[in-house]
Amino acid sequence: MIPLRPDDDPPPQPPPAAPSWEDQLAGGLEFLRRRVTGEYDTDEFGFDPDLTDHVLLPMLRPWFERWFRVETQGLENVPDTGGALVVANHSGTIPVDALMATVALHDDHPASRRLRLLGADLVFQVPFVGALARKLGTTLACNEDAERLLSEGELVGVFPEGFKGVGKPFSERYTLQRFGRGGFVSAALRTGAPIVPCAIVGAEEIYPMIGNARTAARLLGLPYFPITPTFPLLGPAGLVPLPSKWFIAFGEPIETASYGPAAADDPMVVFNLTDQVRETIQHSLYRLLLQRRSVFS
Repeated sequence: MIPLRPDDDPPPQPPPAAPSWEDQLAGGLEFLRRRVTGEYDTDEFGFDPDLTDHVLLPMLRPWFERWFRVETQGLENVPDTGGALVVANHSGTIPVDALMATVALHDDHPASRRLRLLGADLVFQVPFVGALARKLGTTLACNEDAERLLSEGELVGVFPEGFKGVGKPFSERYTLQRFGRGGFVSAALRTGAPIVPCAIVGAEEIYPMIGNARTAARLLGLPYFPITPTFPLLGPAGLVPLPSKWFIAFGEPIETASYGPAAADDPMVVFNLTDQVRETIQHSLYRLLLQRRSVFS
């Protein structure tokens, strides 16, 4: 055998073998046993790691890997440990982008970070959806919950555009909406957590919103009722998202610890940091759009 020289690359390692069907069956039966006997834990927010790892994430992975073919960039900018606030643009008519970001950080990050999403009140008012969101680790989008999670060393995800972003018309795609009053910046300042800007390209095209049935939205108590090229024209089939090509890029973290907790009550500091995060994400969106060959490839 010829020894490798110091500058030689080591031979590529084969990918890990997929678990056999016997192992998968045994794992599934063990999961069911834990669910029946109650031998699983949830935290104070309702997060259920056991259900997330064995049911929810496996359900999302085919969409992430094969349907949207998500490519991630800049994962080295997300700290391996400790609290950090991931701030991303929001779009897509239905907030699928939040779910794909969750998969990206769990599966692609070296430390398999769990993203604890902050959700709007409406998320928890929808039957079944609200309960699943809690199980996945989502909690109410309020400063108190955000600060508690950051103080406990969690990775927190926030989409400051809210429904203004996710429900904007297709003609305004990849143009960031207003970031509100900067509540997410205040939470980062009070805990000294870094802010990681995140740009997501691809979500805008899954349900191109060409109209808004405001009367239907008002009757249903929704912020908007989307009209897309396939919905409601094609009925339930119109709910299948288009297979756009996705990029999720995490930018360099913006530190907040040097400002001190008192800066959270300074409107100018909050405004300037909010504007810095927004501009960083907007520029990243432009860069990612130039990288994408087409909407679907």
